[in-house]
Amino acid sequence: MVNKNWMETAESSFLLEKVKEANDYTARYGLSLSEEEAALLLRERKDTLKEQERVEFGEGILPKLIFAFCDSPYIYQDNYVETLGRLQEIFYFYKNESLDEITDDELINFMKAGFDGSCQGSLDHLEDTRLAALARRTRFGQNFYEEEEAGDEY
Repeated sequence: MVNKNWMETAESSFLLEKVKEANDYTARYGLSLSEEEAALLLRERKDTLKEQERVEFGEGILPKLIFAFCDSPYIYQDNYVETLGRLQEIFYFYKNESLDEITDDELINFMKAGFDGSCQGSLDHLEDTRLAALARRTRFGQNFYEEEEAGDEY
């Protein structure tokens, strides 16, 4: 019997390898993902993409999130998987909320600056204040760095 989802299986294997390869880099920060944890995050990715009605090609956003956030003083091994899962959900939600007007890298950099800065590691604060304001400004055609450049807090 031929596997009808051979493409999905091949993609999952590729993504799993990409996420596991990140362990070589994140180990210097005391962070790593087991194969089971990486698989869990990829299942959550699939569910979140479906929920947000998004399609993603290539290696996805998870490796970028891993590399961007692994040096955060607010992430440690005990909260690593949970934090990555939540960051992934938040990312996709705010890509939609900002009408895809912001590049992936811009959104990740904005998230990281807020998470390590004024949000002090609080994902709720990041989502409910900084990112909500970012999405509002973006939808109204404003430069999403305007308030940050002016020194205003979100």
